[in-house]
Amino acid sequence: MTLVRWNSWKEIDTLQRQINSLFEDTRVPSVLLDRGLSKFPAAEIRETENAIHLKLELPGLEAKDLDVQVTEKAVYVSGERKSETKTEEKGVTRSEFNYGKFQRVIPLSARIQNTNVTADYKDGILNLTLPKTEQEKNKVVKVNLEQPTT
Repeated sequence: MTLVRWNSWKEIDTLQRQINSLFEDTRVPSVLLDRGLSKFPAAEIRETENAIHLKLELPGLEAKDLDVQVTEKAVYVSGERKSETKTEEKGVTRSEFNYGKFQRVIPLSARIQNTNVTADYKDGILNLTLPKTEQEKNKVVKVNLEQPTT
């Protein structure tokens, strides 16, 4: 009988190759689509001295289909993209569009005045301007660089 040493790194290497092959495959498995998982909207955040500017990509939706709620620390966006597929003709329809409900909570890096938020929705892009509170605007931290005396 031959004694073979077990190499745990070999199993990790096999797992790594399997994970890499999943990301190399550009086709979305139909199992994921059947579970009703839809992507949440892509976001872009830009922070200035006075405000946080948030852009959300929401193509194919009307403003009435969106629910946007803002607290001092986060933005909550939800909605539903309804399917427009018609089955009048026989045949196969293949779609990569995401339909269904979605939601996203975006934490903010600074406290904002949620009562003064302005919004603009045009061409599938939601632009939110979130003004910072006065405390956040004037927030300066003094760093002590003195050497300890010995």
